[in-house]
Amino acid sequence: MSNETVEKKLAKYHEFFSIEHEFSINILPIESTKAISFAQFEDNMPTPFKMASDMTSIDRAALRPLQTLSGVASQLVEFLNHQSTKIDLLISYILSQQDNEQHRYQGVKFGGGGLQFNASNAFEVGQLLELKVFLLNDNCAVYCYGEVIEIEQQNDIYVHKAIFHFIREDDREVLVRSSLHEQSKQLQALAHIRNQEGKS
Repeated sequence: MSNETVEKKLAKYHEFFSIEHEFSINILPIESTKAISFAQFEDNMPTPFKMASDMTSIDRAALRPLQTLSGVASQLVEFLNHQSTKIDLLISYILSQQDNEQHRYQGVKFGGGGLQFNASNAFEVGQLLELKVFLLNDNCAVYCYGEVIEIEQQNDIYVHKAIFHFIREDDREVLVRSSLHEQSKQLQALAHIRNQEGKS
């Protein structure tokens, strides 16, 4: 747990755009007596999460130079994108095997700065958590450590707000892109509903 004020932690949470979206998340509390470094966090990261993040970075780096070319190169880019999609699907399946029902909670909002999740029992404010975030609609999952900064009780449910305590920058970027992609899908769905209502 860091010594920053709640206001500073909330500012970190709101530093990035976040979107309401339901997703699965595995949560394990980390003993407060443990002093954990970023290097230890990376050592603890399960191999499938490391592999998924590294492969995404390699894909982006490989495709970037080709995207400015035209003609035959555009067909090559399209072919490579299809290959990348197939690999994403395979990685998504491998990552889904990491989703342990015993530690599963309902995520309700996420972004580059943190996330919100529901639980029937409250964790503690300041509690450090091991998080496995599953956004399988986007064929991605992220491993990180979070810190609970706010808890709100809504009937029998405790809504937790957590900032990312330790997260690799590539993984943060994945969450930012996924949140924007999800927003785009939600806006398209809303536009479709409005069009249907306009026709009736």
